[in-house]
Amino acid sequence: MQAFVLQPHPDTPDTPVKAVSVTLSRGGDGALTLRYRIIGAIDAIRVPAATFPGRADGLWAHTCCEAFIGAAGSTAYREFNFSPSGEWAIYDFDDYRLRRDKAPIPLLPPAILARSEGGELLLEAAIDAAALPTGHLLQLGLSAVIETTEGGLSYWALRHPSERPDFHHRDAFTLTLSQAPR
Repeated sequence: MQAFVLQPHPDTPDTPVKAVSVTLSRGGDGALTLRYRIIGAIDAIRVPAATFPGRADGLWAHTCCEAFIGAAGSTAYREFNFSPSGEWAIYDFDDYRLRRDKAPIPLLPPAILARSEGGELLLEAAIDAAALPTGHLLQLGLSAVIETTEGGLSYWALRHPSERPDFHHRDAFTLTLSQAPR
């Protein structure tokens, strides 16, 4: 399993995070599992407390792992937010930041497991195949927002194509996967 290393945005202030990586795997049913590994002084990171898993808005304003997934050749994409609390959000966009009124609620919401071990925060998010965009090739932008206990935010992504942190920028969708048959 290959680990994809996320980079801090160049304007990221000093942060207790030393590294962020993501590994992914596909199930035989086409499900996608993302495993985020955040390494650093975890006690200096504000980690949302576990709560009843469910849909919630504004997760990106705190410690949150994210995936932006679109079909190659399409401007449409789906944003997934995964909080260590177990909460999640899914947003659909027709084009760059052009959000649809409402994303469909998947039959099976993402399953999120999070735990802290020593100097690591681990978050695993499993996305049901039916919740993934349709298309032969999928383009992914993987990212994370990390909040310190003092309220500062750092932004991590596979690629930062603009001067300001912008996970929606299609040039940040640098990972390509073949869509598993459904």
